[in-house]
This record gives sequence, C-alpha cells and structure tokens, in this order.
Amino acid sequence: MSKRIITLGEVMMRLSTPGHERFIQTHYYEVQFGGAEANVAASLAYWGESVAHICAFPDHEIGRAAVRYLRSSGIDTSYVYFGEGRMGIYFFENGAMHRSSKIIYDRFGSAFSQFDCDQVDWKKVFEGADWFHWTGITPAISEPAARLCLEAIKAAHQLGVTVSGDINYRRNLWQYGKTPVDVMPGLIQYTDVIIAGLTDFANCMNIHDEDFVRACERAKAQFPQIKFISTTHREALSSTHNKLSGVLWNGEALIQGPTFDMPNIVDRVGGGDAFMAGLIHGLLNKPDKEALTFALAASVLKHSISGDANFVTLQEVEQLVTGENVGKLLR
Repeated sequence: MSKRIITLGEVMMRLSTPGHERFIQTHYYEVQFGGAEANVAASLAYWGESVAHICAFPDHEIGRAAVRYLRSSGIDTSYVYFGEGRMGIYFFENGAMHRSSKIIYDRFGSAFSQFDCDQVDWKKVFEGADWFHWTGITPAISEPAARLCLEAIKAAHQLGVTVSGDINYRRNLWQYGKTPVDVMPGLIQYTDVIIAGLTDFANCMNIHDEDFVRACERAKAQFPQIKFISTTHREALSSTHNKLSGVLWNGEALIQGPTFDMPNIVDRVGGGDAFMAGLIHGLLNKPDKEALTFALAASVLKHSISGDANFVTLQEVEQLVTGENVGKLLR
C-alpha cells in the first residue's frame, strides 16, 4: 500500500550548457526544472508513492510549465500556488575529468521566496499523510520562506506526521539578516529524521565535534524528537569518478553502508536528493541497514541520469543492491 508523502520547496528552472561545454563558450542552454525537495518527490512518485508538493510560482507560462513538469512526474500539485515574483533559475556547467562542475544561482525575489503561508490549510494538506520532508534550503531563501517552513513542520508534527529534514547548509543563501543558528534549531526540534554532516551540525545546531557519533548524541540530547541521523561521504577522484558511502545513526548504533564506485558519472546534481528519497522509502518499508543500502543505491543510479530527478524504478534500485543485471543490456 502506497504512503502519502508531502514535500515543500522551491522549484527552479535549470539552464544547462550542452554536453560538457563551459558557460563562457556555450551558445544555448538546455531547459529543465528541479529543486531539492521536488527531486525527492519525483523519486518517490516514480516508485508508486502518493506525493504532493507545496510550492509557489509566478503566474505566467514559465510558472505553469514548471507545474506541468511536476504533474508529468506523478506529483500531486493541489498545493501549488501562483503569486507575485519571478521564476528562480540556476545555471549548470557539467565538469569533466579534473574540471569541477559549476552552479550559478539566480533566485532572489522569486515567487516562492515571497509566498504567504497563511494561504495554506495545513490540516487539509496533511490529512492522511504519513511523512513530510523539508530541507535547509527553504529557510535560507527568505524570512517568508523560513516562516512557511516552520508552519509546515509544526503542523505536520502536531498531526502526528513523521518529519524529515535535509539540513543542507548553504552559506551563500542566508542573506536576509538571520543566521542558520537563529532559525534552524526551531525547525529541527520538530523533526524526526535528519541528514546532517559535521559542517551542518556546527553551522545549524552550534554543535562542534569532530566525531560523528558524539555529534549525533549531542544533537539527540538537544533535540529529543530526532530518531535517525544520516549522512553520506563522497570521495571525488575526478568530476566523473566518485566513490559514495554513507552512515545511519538510529539512536543506539552507527550503521555503515557499502561503498559504491561510480567511474563514469553523467550528472551528480540531485544525488543527495535521490539518497533522501531512498532513505524515506527505506525507513517506511525496510529494516534500518537495508534502508541505508537502498538509499545509497538510489543515489548511485541518479549519477547515471541527466537532469535533477532520479527516474529509476524500485526494481532497478533493488537490482543494484543485490548486484543483479548491473550494466547489462536488458531486452
């Protein structure tokens, strides 16, 4: 039986240079849509879950094209709103060999950043919901976006919905007079599952510790609502050859996942979101260790797909977990 999952976050227009061209040499851009939370929603919807995304767009053709993208991904757009502001954009240059990939954001003044959360009927949104997901990107965008995120998290918590948050510290986004430590603890206190590395602990929870398990224990002491903390580790041998591993702390023990070698990366954008979607699906349906392995396998497969979203099936993820049909010609 499918679960009801709600996500919240800005969807941007992605403008990518073709192939591996640089910004300075390209003559045109490929247009797609994406955003961290919507990427999570797309994965879960593709796996057969019932997923709705909360967002706001400018009321013009580009905004409606973005909504059409969400619908085409199987996402319920009942809680998409239109309002004043522009479409957020990001530009993407895909690296190769030892040249890093690059992203340039152009999202200030977007419709989402100005969205008034008082328009949302939270009881209706979370009716029948099993899970709500947010990221640290949303409260970093603007004060209205931070308020929107807090209201959503509090409503989900009060209605007994499991809440997950990818803390996702983005230093350059915090430009409206608040620091992450001013805002993030108020959101994390209602969150059950978080993705956080040592940098996120330090900048968003004021927990400074070089040992991941100790940092988790300190976070749990400060935020008793937390049940799981996870993070991934990426070893970048080049732009197109990485190794990926991860851990999951369940309040009692640190579970170590397998390490996957990724020698021919197509597009790494959205890899963390694919991991988050895999973890949500895993924790809803599997024991802890299997959930972590599933999440890592989902992320690995995302690296083989261009664009933000991870359009792979549950069967494909499970086959990578078991080593079945890896790299074969299937017909």
